[in-house]
Amino acid sequence: MSYYLYLPTSGTSGAPIFVSVHGISGNAKEHAESFRELAEKHGIVLIAPRFSLPRFKDYQRLGRGRRGVRADLALNAVVREVGEMTSANSDGIYLFGYSGGGQFVHRYAMAYPERVMAYVVGAAGWYTFPDGDVRYPRGLLGNGGLTGASFNMNDFLRVRAAVMVGDRDIRQGRSLNKSPEISEHQGLNRFERGRRWVDAMNSAAQRSKLGARFEFHVLPRCRHSFSRSMDRGEMGRRVFEWLFFSGNKSEQRNGN
Repeated sequence: MSYYLYLPTSGTSGAPIFVSVHGISGNAKEHAESFRELAEKHGIVLIAPRFSLPRFKDYQRLGRGRRGVRADLALNAVVREVGEMTSANSDGIYLFGYSGGGQFVHRYAMAYPERVMAYVVGAAGWYTFPDGDVRYPRGLLGNGGLTGASFNMNDFLRVRAAVMVGDRDIRQGRSLNKSPEISEHQGLNRFERGRRWVDAMNSAAQRSKLGARFEFHVLPRCRHSFSRSMDRGEMGRRVFEWLFFSGNKSEQRNGN
């Protein structure tokens, strides 16, 4: 698997690892270039993996059946390799994904909560909800046959997460999943779907007496565009501030 890697000049030993995942346009290089200055400023090791088609045909769902290589296992291997090369802290990573990358990121965090410190979902098209009675990937039933992925609700509800969506991201573009089941359950656009998922995750966390750990953030004057969200909505700064400078880090790790 190919990936872009940025190493801060301040050193990498023990440094946090931040992974930024592209959408279906495959713009991994743009992700790496957009987050490079922030990674340098804050001493963060940056990985921008490239889930190339058709090898990772279904990476948004982590991979399934005969539809290409398992994307979750590929990322595990990349993080392990970077940790060994740089001595960065690969025990718990920070994640961000935009659009299709946001789909991957939240499902990865639900499947491997022990590997994730915190994550941000940028304008995902649709979500896996914390519902054990609905089949994966809409819910958790059956987990799509992803061997090794636990989807243990009490575990993944302990991991902090935020959804960031532009206030103008309300159009049903060609890439949006418009199935009647998804639209009725999650909403008609990315804005509605992100808000409903956050509400559902907080409700599930509160039922488990874990408290609200999920937030919804609005990016001003932004439609569905990674570049515009980064420039006009300052999404990069917002992502780094939320991941690395909000909340207590020990609380993020042990779930207390």
